[in-house]
Amino acid sequence: MSKESMIASFDGTRLFMKTDVGINPRAIAIVVHGLCEHQGRYDYLTKKLTERHFGVYRFDHRGHGRSEGQRIYYRDFNDMLDDVNVVVDLAHRENPALPEFLVGHSMGGFAVTTYGMKYPGNVKGIVASAGVTRMNTDLSAPPGMPPEDYFDNALSAGICSDPAVVAAYNADPLVEKKISFGLTYALAAGVKWNKENSGQFIDPVLLLHGANDPLVSEKDSRQLFGDIASKDKSLRIYAHLLHEIFNEPSKDEVIGDAIEWMAQRV
Repeated sequence: MSKESMIASFDGTRLFMKTDVGINPRAIAIVVHGLCEHQGRYDYLTKKLTERHFGVYRFDHRGHGRSEGQRIYYRDFNDMLDDVNVVVDLAHRENPALPEFLVGHSMGGFAVTTYGMKYPGNVKGIVASAGVTRMNTDLSAPPGMPPEDYFDNALSAGICSDPAVVAAYNADPLVEKKISFGLTYALAAGVKWNKENSGQFIDPVLLLHGANDPLVSEKDSRQLFGDIASKDKSLRIYAHLLHEIFNEPSKDEVIGDAIEWMAQRV
């Protein structure tokens, strides 16, 4: 059964969190969602993980979903990484004998890979789906825009080939409809830092991407794969899939690949 809570992050910002930890889990998976969305969109992934005896921790980024913070805004990309670290530390305190894995999608894929550079060796392994790591698809805002001004979220058309997923995304009241320029500036700075520090990435990692992703180019994952120093690294590009590979019609294959990769490292 899911447990809901609010936890204080490093600066006191309260983050909404949900945990699903059954009897005798073999590992903990910490799910990190993407831009404008929330942890509730990962119910199916959580179900598949718990069926394979993984406990799951997932939370809403600050300014997203039911967490506190200015909506869809970051002043510094490090705030995102340090929020992740608070959840990692909590999961470790509550399950000290279990290995932990990070599973991040899109902006969450940026968060978990960059986390691996800032906090090497803190987790057993990292899985990144469609991670924003190189900006081959230009997501940056025009320079000079006020950081606290907003523009429309126009991501829905490219998220998935399943019309039901797109319709649910557009109708979801917890999916934010505006994005701050400040967030885009922080993310661009974070991607630059990621590229400059990829040699510090030493953790086991699985990079996943849809070949036809219109929102984040699969070149991001290919280039990150070539740059990191990890000796245990794998890259899988899925033909025809769009951005949300955990929601595409072939999602069971993708999720199965991620779970099997983690299971082999428990």
